[in-house]
Amino acid sequence: MAHLLLLEDDTTFSKLLNSFLGKHGHQVNVCSTLKDAKVAFRKSIDDHEPFDVLMLDYRLPDGNSVDFLKQLRSEGVRTPAFIMTSFHDVRTAVNAMQNGAFDYITKPVHPEELLMVLGEALQKSAKPSVAQAPVSAKASKKAEQLSNDFIEGRSKISKQLYEYVRLVAPTDMSVIILGESGTGKEHVAKSIHKLSKRSKGPFVAIDCGSLSKDLAASELFGHKKGAFTGALMDKIGQFEAADGGTLFLDEIGNLGYDVQIKLLRALQERIIVPIGSTQPVKVDVRLIAATNEDLITSSANGDFREDLYHRLNEFKIDVPPLRRRGEDLGMFVQHFVDKANEELDRNVQSLSKEVMDVFEKYDWPGNLRELNNVIKRLVLLTKDNIAPLSALPAEMISSLEEAPKSAGSDLKALQETHEKEMIEKVLQEVRYNKSKAAKLLNIDRKTLYYKIEKYHIE
Repeated sequence: MAHLLLLEDDTTFSKLLNSFLGKHGHQVNVCSTLKDAKVAFRKSIDDHEPFDVLMLDYRLPDGNSVDFLKQLRSEGVRTPAFIMTSFHDVRTAVNAMQNGAFDYITKPVHPEELLMVLGEALQKSAKPSVAQAPVSAKASKKAEQLSNDFIEGRSKISKQLYEYVRLVAPTDMSVIILGESGTGKEHVAKSIHKLSKRSKGPFVAIDCGSLSKDLAASELFGHKKGAFTGALMDKIGQFEAADGGTLFLDEIGNLGYDVQIKLLRALQERIIVPIGSTQPVKVDVRLIAATNEDLITSSANGDFREDLYHRLNEFKIDVPPLRRRGEDLGMFVQHFVDKANEELDRNVQSLSKEVMDVFEKYDWPGNLRELNNVIKRLVLLTKDNIAPLSALPAEMISSLEEAPKSAGSDLKALQETHEKEMIEKVLQEVRYNKSKAAKLLNIDRKTLYYKIEKYHIE
């Protein structure tokens, strides 16, 4: 039996969910406001009966659940959570996932979809539910193989990406991976590790966005018993856990300044000192960092140490968003269909032409992660061999219908397009003299080189 927190202000809907989940063997604590949810969450911790999964309605009378989730993640709480929303805007869901949500569901909720997402969330929970259906060893092994396979793609931009991966993998260089949320930065990092001389060593991944400022140093470098309140025993940090292998720090820009100092020392001297200890520990770790932020700007603003940035930036890889990998869409679709068929015991052979038309027109703000989720739902709701348009999430259809009305309203995309065009124009005017171009653009050469690489200006 799983212990669930349901945060939902629609009384009728919450009663239905409570009854439905109760019939499937789960214990549900229902709250209708953020205030009540915070009290219930703290009480569950105090009573030593923590929730296994948080089921959160997006919009509530006293705020939205994403802010609640951000607060929990900043405190180091990693309880899996998914968002339920009737607002057909996938960007809301993408924002939720960027702030620590495991997944999202749009209302009206389909029972099979709810059980699927809940089951996946429970697998991530520290205390799995006995109500989960057993998975055969053969199916589990094949699903793991499918999830770990790397689809390189046929497009020019994809070939360049994996050419860089193969080039840097055999070295011991630190790597920064740039890319939007959901583009597969961790998969790229795993690919580098598997092709490296450290492939037989551990690959340890840390989401820096989920680490609280107070616990980040302990998580990375470990601590001794009694080093601080709550340190009841010695803890080995992730640097030691990754010794002889690769440590992947996702969203590294979220680390506090004091932790950045310790990280720089660990990279330069290859030693760490656990909190509360005076004895240095030697570590042999290759570091790969990922971010969807501009760390150069963060360095200029004083939010990220410039010396750490240059120590990490021995090699940089830019992972392109899905909307720029149109030639690869079919390959990714087939990969995720095969994966979903295996996991859900379905036999979907193909997607209808109408579905593929939507896929090709859609801008995929959540990138590969969103594509994977959409296809999984599609396969789940398809009863025949061909996935129909009716099985697609409603928000995808509505976003395409509303696109002409909101064309040109994506401020970030407009700014980036304008910036790229301006840089290209100036470079042409000065015959690609980068020093002159940087001076005319009123930026330094380092920033110009970053922009040239970011926008793939040749």
